Amino acid sequence: MGKWFKSGSPWIWMTGGAVSISLIAVLGLLLLIAWRGLSYFWPAPIYQWELVDQQGVKSTLIGEIYDREEVPTERLIAAGHKFNDDPGEFVTRYLVKTGNREFVGLDFRWILATDIVSRSEPAELAKLERSKNGDFYGYPVAVIEDGKRLALDDIEASLEEHIERAVAISDRAVSLQKGDIGSINYQLEHLRLKERGYELNGSLTEARKQELAAERDKLQTEYLGYEKNFFALRQEAARDAVIIRDMRGQEVTLKLDSILKVTYSNHLGVVGKIGHWFAGVGNFVSADPREANTEGGVFPAIFGTVFMVMLMAVIVTPFGVIAAVYLHEYAKKGPITKMIRIAVINLAGVPSIVYGVFGLGFFVYMLGGSIDQLFYPEALPSPTFGSPGVIWSALTLAILTLPVVIVSTEEGLSRIPSTVRQGSLALGATKAETLWRIILPMASPAIMTGLILAVARAAGEVAPLMLVGVVKLAPTLPIDMNFPFVHLERKFMHLGFHIYDVGFQSPNVEAARPLVYATSFLLVSVIVSLNLTAIAVRNHLREKYRSLEH
Repeated sequence: MGKWFKSGSPWIWMTGGAVSISLIAVLGLLLLIAWRGLSYFWPAPIYQWELVDQQGVKSTLIGEIYDREEVPTERLIAAGHKFNDDPGEFVTRYLVKTGNREFVGLDFRWILATDIVSRSEPAELAKLERSKNGDFYGYPVAVIEDGKRLALDDIEASLEEHIERAVAISDRAVSLQKGDIGSINYQLEHLRLKERGYELNGSLTEARKQELAAERDKLQTEYLGYEKNFFALRQEAARDAVIIRDMRGQEVTLKLDSILKVTYSNHLGVVGKIGHWFAGVGNFVSADPREANTEGGVFPAIFGTVFMVMLMAVIVTPFGVIAAVYLHEYAKKGPITKMIRIAVINLAGVPSIVYGVFGLGFFVYMLGGSIDQLFYPEALPSPTFGSPGVIWSALTLAILTLPVVIVSTEEGLSRIPSTVRQGSLALGATKAETLWRIILPMASPAIMTGLILAVARAAGEVAPLMLVGVVKLAPTLPIDMNFPFVHLERKFMHLGFHIYDVGFQSPNVEAARPLVYATSFLLVSVIVSLNLTAIAVRNHLREKYRSLEH
């Protein structure tokens, strides 16, 4: 036994066991997040309860079960509940999503199992997903087409057909609003700034005034035409309606222009539920958020996260590599170089919020304000680059992750044998040629390792971004069809901040909870995808330049 301990084998087994336990814990956490998030898109049964409360008042409740828990009877009695019969030590309590926000007030309601008289799953019950005011539950009674109530044998097929028509028209209206109308507004603002620039330069002549006025009139004419088409599409989308009987037993008329989808969960088969699940996940990934980010999708957050990380990688890589090459290949060994290395290492331990404060003060106010004074004086006092934006977020995170790239690159350079450098120089190559053609290619896997670590850290940072560019809801993406097409001064959405906002700032906590899990799993998936891409590139470079090592 003593020889076994002296051989070091127990410590190897303990280290391997610790790593295995850590991996199992991480995978278990990811599976939990995935389960809690992705199960949200599975169509849940819609129940109808008949209830009798403590005073004997009967009521009907329609909705989906979101959660259930066992509550001690003593706690309920202390809260004022009275039971006619002994319910036992614990009472089951259900959290029900009732929807119908206009008439119920709250999307969720707790009910006790002791108040339930009966529970059923009628096949005719439907859930209407709406673009505002949340979901609506009830029994579709009739479809109204252009003010006329239709006599239908199959209301389900007719309702789905009319909803698809209304959604298609609404999508055209939104596309027109964001595309052509948005482009006209952008050009009008550009003309206003151009005229203001002429005024500041003292070169606003009558000829230029007439030229600008002619362009403005032309754009206004186009705008009025697009606006007319937009309102016509909105009116056409609102042509039809549905009559639905809710849990109160009353018939309510809902316009189809606000309804996105109808689901009859209670008679969906396994294939139908799987299709519904894939459609829900696809919509979550590709759609814009709604209802204070508690509904809809997260596409702008995905786009903003990936775009900012890629921009950060483009900025940090050359600066990190140049700094590492200088410190390792050119700087003399001495106290100053040693202090610089210590400073670089210490930068990795600075709290990220400090970088955010630095980015806000230096990049946004100082550098961005100077850019506005020099290049965009016509837009002042409204800032262009002098306000938080995606470029300042990328620069801030580039400084935050710069030490990682420098240290990793230096490690890669130090592993290259000095004989390689000497052999290249002996064959007549200059030091710059040796560095460019031999040293950097051999060190490229280490550079990619530093980039992988930088991307992994930057993609999950939230605190500095809250100061230098991220917002709850960005009206436009940093990339669009308006010149210059890439707008680095714009604010953006981020998956990490989206999780914080939905989880802790949402007015509807219960509705937001599943989206927190789903967005968290999506953020992990984005980070893993970026890292796998970088790892694939690193492995390719390692194989490509392996021959230089021999």
